Amino acid sequence: MKFGGTSVANIERIKAVAQRVKREVDAGNEVAVVVSAMSGVTNQLVDWCKELAPLHDAREYDVVVASGEQVTCGLMAIALQELGVDARSWLGWQVPIKTDDAHGKARILDIPREDLDRRFAKGQVAVFAGFQGVGSDNRVTTLGRGGSDTSAVAVAAAIGADRCDIFTDVDGVYTTDPRIVAKARKLDKITYEEMLEMASLGAKVLQIRSVEMAMKHRVRLQVLSSFEDKPGTMVVDEEEIMEKELVSGIAYSRDEAKITLTRVADKPGVAAGIFGPLADANVNVDMIVQNISEDGKTTDMTFTVSKGDFARAKQVLEGSRSVLDFQDLISDSNVVKVSVIGVGMRSHAGIAQRMFKALAEKGINIQVISTSEIKISVLVAEEYTELAVRALHTAYGLDSE
Repeated sequence: MKFGGTSVANIERIKAVAQRVKREVDAGNEVAVVVSAMSGVTNQLVDWCKELAPLHDAREYDVVVASGEQVTCGLMAIALQELGVDARSWLGWQVPIKTDDAHGKARILDIPREDLDRRFAKGQVAVFAGFQGVGSDNRVTTLGRGGSDTSAVAVAAAIGADRCDIFTDVDGVYTTDPRIVAKARKLDKITYEEMLEMASLGAKVLQIRSVEMAMKHRVRLQVLSSFEDKPGTMVVDEEEIMEKELVSGIAYSRDEAKITLTRVADKPGVAAGIFGPLADANVNVDMIVQNISEDGKTTDMTFTVSKGDFARAKQVLEGSRSVLDFQDLISDSNVVKVSVIGVGMRSHAGIAQRMFKALAEKGINIQVISTSEIKISVLVAEEYTELAVRALHTAYGLDSE
């Protein structure tokens, strides 16, 4: 059972979570609990580090920011003990949750289970501090933002849990953002692949790395609300879903910026010449389209980067202008990526055509298209975000009755 920052935001909520854990214990289940820091605490700790030194020591940063989870972990154990539940807190280094040494974005390598199994056999509830581990040099590490989800899945995989429940401030995974489409429906089940696409395309319900890990170790995930007592959405293997929806959801990401290089010489190695320096500068490129001129001598290259990398990408490309020999660099950050996702696409034709028709009927121009086996993404002008999402939600029959 993993509880996010809003679920443990204050003492009253921690007490409510403890009651929820006790119910599972009373039902005869062996329970491991993973907690985040109270909402807002991590941001405060990060700000203090930045205020002291913009280029701070990443190892000391981890010591500071990991303290948020240490507090909630101890408080949760106390709350459970007050209800008569045998519980103890576990910090990352105590388990130990072994990670690599990439401070601030460490990856989990191993979680030994012997000591935990012995405690579970005695009926003890283990309360873990999420988001943290210990490196090979015995120093505290953190897993990056949203890392408590990853901690929860890793613990579930390590102890062979039947299920990993992620309690959050939403009651499940919806066909799209309910704030944009009032008729969005909650899904009972969704596949790992679909959830992965949704998470990477802007749906903030689950952190991408946690879904990747769940998929790899076949951990069944359930997303549900801390504040309402009702079933959530199960994230499962494709085989567990009998009736595959044609399309499961519509996702959108505002974190996109478009760059076009015009009249680049069309010769071997030109793409490597453009994208090599961007990769060296840690700029992640997403959608790519190439148009070759009529005479076959030049090409226009259009691609997208995240808004955070936009300025750096332009700087890198301008610095390589003499080598790349392009005519113009045209940039636009007022774009949004809208995606249609569904494992049903593998076996059905006409999905893309329906998307293009729905957007055309609303007068929305498509700037870039990219596809994978289970998704189609288009880039459109940002002012059409809500119109596009609503139109596609209706076009694929996702609106609730």
